Amino acid sequence: MEKQPAVYILASKRNGTLYIGVTSNLVKRVWEHKNDNVEGFTEKYNVHRLVWYELHESMESALVRKKRLKGWKRQWKLELIENNNPDWRDLYAEIL
Repeated sequence: MEKQPAVYILASKRNGTLYIGVTSNLVKRVWEHKNDNVEGFTEKYNVHRLVWYELHESMESALVRKKRLKGWKRQWKLELIENNNPDWRDLYAEIL
């Protein structure tokens, strides 16, 4: 998976702290989070598990989706994750 716009959710653990991001290179960006190359929230709260992602045709649509997801209630985000990844597996290996 090379460059393609994507929205993603990282979690610290099952039902833990969530982080929603957008990128044009999902593999690289998640690697950066996992290796604490991204200062800030994910580093501070140990949020490194890729639990959900969605690919987009354009960065504009990915940004719109990210903004919508950020506005969702926490329960809706948990349901989105659990509908697609009920065991909260780290999906990083699947995108390599």
